Amino acid sequence: MKNYFKSIGYIIVVLVVLSCKKNTKTESKITVVKQKSIISAKNILGNPDYMAMSYGGYRHINHDIEPTIAELKEDMKILAAMGVKIIRTYKVHLPHAANVLKAIRELKKKDSSFEMYVMLGAWIDCKNAWTDLEPDHNKESERNAIEIKETVRLAKEYPDVVKVIAVGNEAMVKWATNYYVRPWVVLKWVNHLQELKSSGELSKDLWITSSDNFASWGGGGKEYHVEDLNELINAVDFLSVHTYPMHDTHYNPQFWKVPKAEESLSDIEKIDAAMLRAKKYAMAQYDSVKRYMKGLGIDKPVHIGETGWASTSNGYYGPEGSKATDEYKEALYYHHMRNWTNDNGISCFYFEGFDEQWKDAANTLGSENHFGLINLKSEAKFALWELVDSGTFEGLTRDGNPITKTYGGVREELMKEVLVPPLEN
Repeated sequence: MKNYFKSIGYIIVVLVVLSCKKNTKTESKITVVKQKSIISAKNILGNPDYMAMSYGGYRHINHDIEPTIAELKEDMKILAAMGVKIIRTYKVHLPHAANVLKAIRELKKKDSSFEMYVMLGAWIDCKNAWTDLEPDHNKESERNAIEIKETVRLAKEYPDVVKVIAVGNEAMVKWATNYYVRPWVVLKWVNHLQELKSSGELSKDLWITSSDNFASWGGGGKEYHVEDLNELINAVDFLSVHTYPMHDTHYNPQFWKVPKAEESLSDIEKIDAAMLRAKKYAMAQYDSVKRYMKGLGIDKPVHIGETGWASTSNGYYGPEGSKATDEYKEALYYHHMRNWTNDNGISCFYFEGFDEQWKDAANTLGSENHFGLINLKSEAKFALWELVDSGTFEGLTRDGNPITKTYGGVREELMKEVLVPPLEN
């Protein structure tokens, strides 16, 4: 009997050991799967399956009225339905950035398949920026350290969401006379963040950049070609480049006006040709940055941090100006940029998902208020009409309203406001 119990005991021990080994293997497989599912900036940027978009959720003219978590969730669901999986946003000094991250996490918690990541920006200024004092472009604002500290805190709190940190937004471009800084300031903070990655305080999979005008990245005049910029290009993980052909329809319009050889074309052919030139203009600015970078013996990814086309303007770009802004041209530019960047492994943080009316609060028809692909009436502009027709937004609302089409979906009504660019002569 004693031997019988010994035998039974031996069998039980063997079964327990085998079971443990089996469970260990299973757990090991689960761990491997989890490790494979970790998404890094390297996996996202340049991947057309991860469409990028610039995002601000402000609805009101009064910028002090913050979007609620519920409103941010509405926007994230709409963007996700469009195929957007990474957004670029700033304002870490306001509740907006932290609330965007919170909204995304709550959506992920409710639905494990929900996917949205963030390129988080820290605002960088020179000393005396936005004050009555003379801006000192050779010194930096004391607030820069606070911005970086908060950005780091959020990146550490939301490592599953924050995949990129951008130091500054058009912080080095010299036409930003209220606040621009010398490249050494941006370089200082990029190096600081890279050191935090090296020490393990920030994830090694987090990519660091600065988001700036193409000229600031060396693609413009020689006044930008300084050693600190060269060191910055070497320090970032990728270059985030801004290009705005729409603005240059006023400031640098030679590419925009209808050349003599095209004067015999129909109006719509003239417009289509002008928008192709706008696309090539953006491509040329992007290429100028790549050339400068490669001339330094550096080869790293270059992505589009911002580009866009407003649908309305009563100023430089409207009927009394370059005649550039309307929903038809906006749609052409949007699709041109998406097709080019998707085909060439470039992320394009298109500006922007939704109209924001605080940007030019004193002028309702100012172009800055009308860069969104969806307006403040929850209407999809012409660029997104096909998505409305296909049912992409079915069941989704913004501010309680379903996503419908501008102009009641009547193309003929839209085209009445589409103007031909001026003749070269």
